[in-house]
Order: sequence, then C-alpha cells, then structure tokens
Amino acid sequence: MKTAASLNNSGVALTEANQPFEAIPLFHQALAIEPENPLLWLNLGLAQQKTGDYSDAIESFQRSVMINDSFAEAWHSMGLIYYEINSFELSEKCYITALSHSNNNPKTWNNLGVLYFNETRFDDARYCFEKSISLFPQYYDAIFNLRDTCRELGDYCAAAEFERILSGLEPFNSQGKHN
Repeated sequence: MKTAASLNNSGVALTEANQPFEAIPLFHQALAIEPENPLLWLNLGLAQQKTGDYSDAIESFQRSVMINDSFAEAWHSMGLIYYEINSFELSEKCYITALSHSNNNPKTWNNLGVLYFNETRFDDARYCFEKSISLFPQYYDAIFNLRDTCRELGDYCAAAEFERILSGLEPFNSQGKHN
C-alpha cells in the first residue's frame, strides 16, 4: 500500500522533472489519505502552477494556508501566481504575509522587491533587495536587481559596485543550479 509520503515524494520528483501532469494524480491520491496535510496541498499547487492552471493552483495554496496559516512557502507561492497574473496588490499581501511568518527567505524578499521595482517604488525595492542579499550574499538575481534599482535611483557608485560583484558571480536558476 502506498503512503501519502511516498506518493508525495513521487509527485515532487515528477514535478521537478517537468512532468506535472503525471504528478497531479499522485498528489490527489496522497490527499485522499491525508486531506489535512498542508505540504501535499502546496505540492499539488506547485504542479498545477507548472501546467499553467493558476486558478486550481491558487485554490490549492489557499487550502494549504487554511490548514496552516503560518506556512510561508504557500503564501510565497501564491504571491508568485498573483504577480504572474498582474494582481500586484494580492501578490504584495501574500509576500508580506509570507515574510511575517518567515522573514529570512531571500527569494521572498527578492520577489517583493521585483514587485516594488515594477511599480516604480524604487526605495522600497532597494530595501527588499538589500534584505535579500543580507540573507544570501551571493544571490545573483537580488544583486542584479539591486544594481538596476540603484541606477533608477541615480546611485551610480553603488550600481557600479554591484556590477563589479556580478562580474565575479555566475547566474543561478531558481533551483540554485547554473543556467
């Protein structure tokens, strides 16, 4: 008999292998065993997001946080979707909620900074990118974003310093692997 944990592990592996359509039924089977497991709802939502089914993904993330309101990763994931569909106010609320539960996530700080940058809130964006880098000093995306933000703010000395730092780093994708 398959356990919720083994089904979840298989579903995560399939999602990471870019086979989310095959993963989704496994998460549903796991949820039939453990319907109140917020991690299963999160992983289902991540697979749904990969298929482009944002509506179902948001519902899954909402189920996850209804079970565990302090599940920062689910709030962060929901914020990403809201950002992708241009619901910036909802995205900001999700990121801030995620940070209220776990303010040491450099990705969440970076993503909130990107949101603020795109809203031309450059001082707020700079703060977020600096916070992200303070948590992960080699975070290429945050340094790149901070460089651009400093340019927008007219702080060309800082922008040049971040450009120098970038020249010694290699970009990483969201899973921490080289592009």
